[in-house]
Amino acid sequence: QVQLVESGGGFVQAGGSLRLSCAASGGSIGSYTMSWFRQAPGKEREFVGGISRRSVTTKYVDSVKGRFDISRDNARNTMFLQMNNLKPEDSAVYYCAADFEAYIPVRQREYEYEAWGQGTQVSVST
Repeated sequence: QVQLVESGGGFVQAGGSLRLSCAASGGSIGSYTMSWFRQAPGKEREFVGGISRRSVTTKYVDSVKGRFDISRDNARNTMFLQMNNLKPEDSAVYYCAADFEAYIPVRQREYEYEAWGQGTQVSVST
């Protein structure tokens, strides 16, 4: 089964940028819809955004629209999350996930995703 590993998290000041990566092994992400979720302390994990298999369709939660951009490079088996104009409320552990059914439009519920990474911490200071 495909394994996912996130990287690129860290500490940044409000207004700054980070780029997260999700690298896959043990399978090709080209068959899957891929998404990012995040979980802040004391809160449920929430959908951030996702991208269809061939990058035709993306979907974002309203709070990140215009600031975050998801892309993927199937040849490199990697997905990315470019985060700009970061806010303290963006602080969370960010997870990438694979939807094996590859539905369009991009699905937003945790249980619809079969593979998950271990997460990478993003901390945004004021």
